[in-house]
Amino acid sequence: MTSVGQALKRKEDPRMITGRGYYTEDIQLPGMLYAVIVRSPEAHATITSIDTSAAKERDGVVAVYTGEDLAGDFAGPLPMVWAPPGVEINTPEHWPLKRGEVKHVGDPVAVVVATSRTAAFDAADDVIVDYDPKPVVVDPEQALEDGSPLVWDSFGTNKTHEWAVAGGDFEAAEAEAEVTVEARYVNHRTSGAPIEPRCSVAEARAEKLTLYSTTQIPHIARFVLSGMLGIAEDKLRVVAPDVGGGFGAKLQVYAEEALVLALAKRLGRPVKWTETRSEHMTTSHHGRDQISYVTLTAKRDGTVTGCRARIIADLGAYQQLLTPFIPTLGFPVMGGCYAIPSIDLHFTGVFTNKMPTDAIRGAGRPEATYWIELTMDKLARELGMDPLELRRKNFVRKEQFPFETALGIVYDSGDYHGSLDRLLENFDLDEFRSEQAGLREQGIHRGVGFSTYVEVCGLAPSRAVGPQGVGLQAAFYESANVRVTPTGSAIVYSGISPHGQGLDTSFAQIAGDILGIDPQNVEILHGDTDQGAWGWDTYGSRSLSVGGEALARAARKVQDKAKRICAALLEAAPEDIELTDGKYQVKGSPDKSMTMAEISGAAHIPPAELPADIEPGLEESSFYDPENFVFPFGAHACVVDVDAETGKVSVVRYVAVDDCGPAINPMLIDGQVHGGITHAIGQALYEQVVYDEDGQLVTGTFVDYALPTAAEVPGFETDRTETPSPTNSLGVKGIGEAGTIAATPAVTAAVMDALQPLGVLWLDMPLTPVRVYEAIQAAQGNGAGPPSSQQGVRLDEHGRGSAGSGPTAPDEGGAS
Repeated sequence: MTSVGQALKRKEDPRMITGRGYYTEDIQLPGMLYAVIVRSPEAHATITSIDTSAAKERDGVVAVYTGEDLAGDFAGPLPMVWAPPGVEINTPEHWPLKRGEVKHVGDPVAVVVATSRTAAFDAADDVIVDYDPKPVVVDPEQALEDGSPLVWDSFGTNKTHEWAVAGGDFEAAEAEAEVTVEARYVNHRTSGAPIEPRCSVAEARAEKLTLYSTTQIPHIARFVLSGMLGIAEDKLRVVAPDVGGGFGAKLQVYAEEALVLALAKRLGRPVKWTETRSEHMTTSHHGRDQISYVTLTAKRDGTVTGCRARIIADLGAYQQLLTPFIPTLGFPVMGGCYAIPSIDLHFTGVFTNKMPTDAIRGAGRPEATYWIELTMDKLARELGMDPLELRRKNFVRKEQFPFETALGIVYDSGDYHGSLDRLLENFDLDEFRSEQAGLREQGIHRGVGFSTYVEVCGLAPSRAVGPQGVGLQAAFYESANVRVTPTGSAIVYSGISPHGQGLDTSFAQIAGDILGIDPQNVEILHGDTDQGAWGWDTYGSRSLSVGGEALARAARKVQDKAKRICAALLEAAPEDIELTDGKYQVKGSPDKSMTMAEISGAAHIPPAELPADIEPGLEESSFYDPENFVFPFGAHACVVDVDAETGKVSVVRYVAVDDCGPAINPMLIDGQVHGGITHAIGQALYEQVVYDEDGQLVTGTFVDYALPTAAEVPGFETDRTETPSPTNSLGVKGIGEAGTIAATPAVTAAVMDALQPLGVLWLDMPLTPVRVYEAIQAAQGNGAGPPSSQQGVRLDEHGRGSAGSGPTAPDEGGAS
């Protein structure tokens, strides 16, 4: 029996749940020192002086450095790697310790190194920094206004760049439209908030540096950090031990990683830096923070003819690795599941005095799905159509795949009608509406919201996203090496670097089936740049569709060689050898067979019968660069209750149907979907990174930044359809971000459905109790209500809404 498709328990779990995981913070090296960073309490200021004398006198302190002290330790600043053809992106120098000015609260200005963490913290309090405060801007639309305070005087503007892509003729669609709907959406700033904060340990031995770090990207980190330090790549090893969650927050090369390497090199002793939770909230990159002005044009029969979006992205104060690219990452699917003949997208990046944004789970695709799905709902209301029927009318049909969108993106495969049909088999909408009406008579405000999504992932075809494509200065192939030992077990070295996805299990299932080995006897090694071939690491739901395909190709090469060895020893032709029930046998002669252990033994200790043209050993490698992305999809439904007396929203039911191609391990799929939905419920109802007008972070702890717990989420009902992708031989697509991409519009739509009888027509996320309560009171004439994002959508030359525009709720105006 094959193991692929089976819900095997995770191989990595026993050591994790028994406390035998090995994390970066667990690393203790002889003579290790501890670094604590002195950070700016000012959002924007000139550094007038730094006095480190008292700190240096503290017991246990080994060194105290400022940015000026370490200026010669770095060959270059932290890089940004997106260079789209024909577009200039304002990119300031971004050094590990700041020189001259600070640009946001938490900017690092000095580092204390001591023999204990306690001594380092105490000494950090003795570093005296004088600041001359400067004007602050935290609102991206205000930052674009004439006369706004400038984050960087040298650029003369807070606009970082503009980037646009279009297909079809939207102007004609708008001119000929029988119906036009417009809306403004705020997708607010969030934190990745993994259970394990960041930690880095650096060690210098002879001429080689080693960095142990809580990173999703050890190979990319080595590539970047070797350049920053001005050393050859072979002189730097990067290791990602067990990583306690990433969610994109660890898809970064951070200042602290470069800093501990420079300190270890300078001091000749290992140096550890561990992030506090407040540091994480302040100085690990944030996500989202976009304002989208959206227009849909349509015929009266519901046929959507055009889509336009003007997106303003708050990038914070610096450009980190992918900061300006992330808002655009969703552009391939900004037309959603729909066959829209014209799409016009425009992106404006903006500097503010906040921590930079970058990839957080979904990275540009949750924002895109949020606005396209909610605007489809608005169009349905304007037309008087059922929102699901409007979707069905505009879905790309199954027989149209592979489908080329108006933007020239080719969706690989799909069955959007099928996933919605499956959802409605699990969720009886007529029964719900009947129940809803009865509950409303009892004063219970229940609502339902839907989301039908398509995701672009499997990053990425190098020709599409590399220098010759959209301009990332990288390639995105993946590697794998498969080695069968003399006793018949297997070791797989993967360029993927997982951090909770269960890849030790799913990769072992793939390799085990192809090789004819029990998955329990397949070891997956990853996260160490000194092991295996070069890889491009883990993000963008690429692990299985790119890394897994590289593994499968390498394993098939091993299988082919095993068949040659078996054929030679059984006196048969290689093409007559088949793998059946874990044995390599001659077709039609099951008594003439060999196990992989027997074959591998012969490969490593060749018998006389083995032809000389068969090399010893049983090991192969493969590099795989996909020809296209993969495009998972699905349909979700969310049911909420709203307490009109308190404003509290409770998610009472959630049904998800997802299609990520053939399942390798159904249990792992369910786990990823559960986590993704919970992440999105968090953004929709609870989580928000908030800065006040002075640039001070208001949500610096979990007391202020609310995360959902098991008490806030229901038991999820999951189901799947399986539509193989033609892009890879496994037919698989990504699943790790699907729940996050799909759920925010479903939750928001459900709350709006519940509030509609109370006169509330629109609220931006997060739909917290106070915001919902204020909106209900305002609708009933008892207050002003919370601020609405649904302001006018007429744009000025900066791509922002014109001042003084009246409110435009999704179903009270903005439609013609």
